[in-house]
Amino acid sequence: METKAFQKIYTKITRITKATCSLRATGVGNEELATVDSRLAQVVKIQGDEVTLQVFSGTEGIPTDAEVVFLKKSPTLKVSEQLAGRFFNSFGEPIDGGPTVEGEEREIGGPSVNPVRRKQPSELIATGIAGIDLNNTLVSGQKIPFFADPDQPFNQVMATVALRAQTDKIILGGMGLTNDDYLYFKNTFSNAGALNRIISFVNTTEDPPVERLLIPDMALTAAEYFAVDKNERVLVLLTDMTSYADALSIVSNRMDQIPSKDSMPGSLYSDLAKIYEKAVQFPEGGSITIIAVTTLSGGDITHSIPDNTGYITEGQLFLRRDSDIGKVIVDPFRSLSRLKQLVIGKKTREDHPQVMNAAVRLYADAANAKTKLENGFDLTDYDERALAYAKDYAEHLMAIDVNLNTDQMLDVAWDLFGKHFTPTEVNIRQDLVNKYWKK
Repeated sequence: METKAFQKIYTKITRITKATCSLRATGVGNEELATVDSRLAQVVKIQGDEVTLQVFSGTEGIPTDAEVVFLKKSPTLKVSEQLAGRFFNSFGEPIDGGPTVEGEEREIGGPSVNPVRRKQPSELIATGIAGIDLNNTLVSGQKIPFFADPDQPFNQVMATVALRAQTDKIILGGMGLTNDDYLYFKNTFSNAGALNRIISFVNTTEDPPVERLLIPDMALTAAEYFAVDKNERVLVLLTDMTSYADALSIVSNRMDQIPSKDSMPGSLYSDLAKIYEKAVQFPEGGSITIIAVTTLSGGDITHSIPDNTGYITEGQLFLRRDSDIGKVIVDPFRSLSRLKQLVIGKKTREDHPQVMNAAVRLYADAANAKTKLENGFDLTDYDERALAYAKDYAEHLMAIDVNLNTDQMLDVAWDLFGKHFTPTEVNIRQDLVNKYWKK
């Protein structure tokens, strides 16, 4: 970056850590960009006239007399319709070989929407994945995470949601993706012919981890442009928030901040809330819905990253491998959408709430039967049928490769009820049984 005339150049660094350097400077703003020895950096702390800068590519080899130039601006993104179909890095620069985007320059990381401007979410977002649409229906303006083990195909699920979701724009924020993951997303979107509505910001494992911290803000600045300026329904997919939190932890530890639980910074809750609270339904019709992957360390849902995430978001989607069918399913017991009651039976078919409850209750009966079996107890005829139903239910409705619309999902559920149980055992309202039970 070139130095403009009259820009003040500092050449006395007082302290250097692995990721940061400090110096005395005046007239500097928080989160302002700077160059240190020609490397891009950002202000992360101001105490009196002592300014601490986070150097994105690390501080190795920077001398104490290196030139420091403050650029008088925060990180920005140029927003326009030209963003659509493109892949960018953490700084909003194209990485797909295409031309630079022209548009209005906007600062990233602004405040979330004033509550007065928010509307109660009421629009259904269909993903075609029955474990979501049938049991944990998503609503526009919702924020919800996928909790998954690192070896599960969560990026494939995200790509599937991106291709099937009925929204105007999809914005992918990829943090710490392997090159294979990046190419997988790129090829999947290109081959499906869906690139024109997908915008991707990607930080790979080859990029400095600290740059991940810019990805959510870049993705959400683009989302706000389409939702606010264009009144479009935008779905933001963030993967993986554990990589994001790990980068936060790297920076705070290198700044010698005292870590909180699980070596995470004490500010983790507000750092995550700053991102998730950008989810909103606007009265004018635009909306930002956020689905974020949080990988679990050894399946530990009490670790501070999923723990804080669960406090902020409106539920979670829990992925697990079902040993009976050998596929990954959206677990009906550990998944929850706290806003689904705003749309099920209202924007979907009248039988949806009753079918959903009956399906999960019968699946719970099968779980009890499985426990009896494992403990050597005899199974009743009902237990046997419940176990057979559970296998069908997992295979035909909860597996993440099932692609149906909501009416088809409900029809499949009625088919399974009729195949394995009597109407009395299913215990659904009689008028619905008369109308939908397959004779």
